[in-house]
Amino acid sequence: MEENNSQSVQRRKFIKGVTLGVGGIMLSAPFMSLMSSRAAGRKKQDKKLGIALVGLGGYSTHQLAPALQETENCYLAGIVTGTPSKVDDWKRKYNIPDKNVYNYENFDEIANNDDIDIIYVVLPNALHAEYVIRAAKAKKDVICEKPMATNVEDAQRMLEACNENGVQLAIGYRLHFEPFNKRVMELGQQQVFGKVESITANNSSDMTSEKPNIWRLDKKLAGGGPLMDLGIYAVQGAVYTMGKPPVAVTANYGEVTKPLVFHDVEQSINWELEFEEGIKAKSNSSYAEDQNELSAEAEDGWWKVSPAYAYEGKKGETSEGKMDYPNIYEQVKQMDGQAESFRKNEKSIVPGEMGLRDMKILMAIYESAEAGGKRVEIHN
Repeated sequence: MEENNSQSVQRRKFIKGVTLGVGGIMLSAPFMSLMSSRAAGRKKQDKKLGIALVGLGGYSTHQLAPALQETENCYLAGIVTGTPSKVDDWKRKYNIPDKNVYNYENFDEIANNDDIDIIYVVLPNALHAEYVIRAAKAKKDVICEKPMATNVEDAQRMLEACNENGVQLAIGYRLHFEPFNKRVMELGQQQVFGKVESITANNSSDMTSEKPNIWRLDKKLAGGGPLMDLGIYAVQGAVYTMGKPPVAVTANYGEVTKPLVFHDVEQSINWELEFEEGIKAKSNSSYAEDQNELSAEAEDGWWKVSPAYAYEGKKGETSEGKMDYPNIYEQVKQMDGQAESFRKNEKSIVPGEMGLRDMKILMAIYESAEAGGKRVEIHN
């Protein structure tokens, strides 16, 4: 889950909410069902796809919902929340009808709602698996915020559920849609300055002033600390610089200087990804400092983007000069791109398989750190 605002997200027992009325007669005859399915398919090709946001925390509130007012291929059609006090404001602000408002108890009824084509899961990490699987069973395409899950097994179950139900799954990796990071992919993968020789990818944010009970500091909800939240960007950056996954990793936990805050998750973690031919990517992620960089040295040149992972303000340069790209509304590009792939029934450029791959890398980093820096091979 990607959001910057602190919030108390102890998911309560879900309260009774607005119940969806089925606005039509169910057709049971096989022929009529087939014709209805084909008609729905044609309709999907011709319209903006409706997205329902599951979880109305800071990222949905401040990034996704506003972005959906500017998208061309999709729009905000519905919401799912366990906080009734938010409903009226969202309905009024975004003109959401009662029938498109759900809570976590009646969520599965979304299967009957033709306004909803895509379900975007924006919940704490530990809840991703449950709601992606429920969305898949509702026969809706799914976008899941990063990280995909809190363990490899859940990520695998999510992917299998989507495949079994014939729906698409994409991960909320917005940086694959913005120009600075896309240029990094070209520079590394196309060997514009020759073969990559080394990579540096760091992403940290000082959270030491945050209240200690926010969900990111709760391992049961977050699955871990800064590695799961911020470090995943650095992992992604190294991998898409190379265009292939690493083969091994060594990692160590950093010093804990705020034990009253960081007693459940790591305060910081350092790791080194090893790629084929011995190429290394050195990385750090911390909740006690500020870092935001993706850079590489190649045979005949170098490049650096900093900040590389922030929503805005990106700056980049190479050994030949500055990267001259605009800063864009990344969530708009991301959701438009994902909606377009769903509409065409094509695999997203950030598919569930990519999320599963990254979960394997994250878990290998933790395994190495737990073992005091032991080299851990990564099997994809």
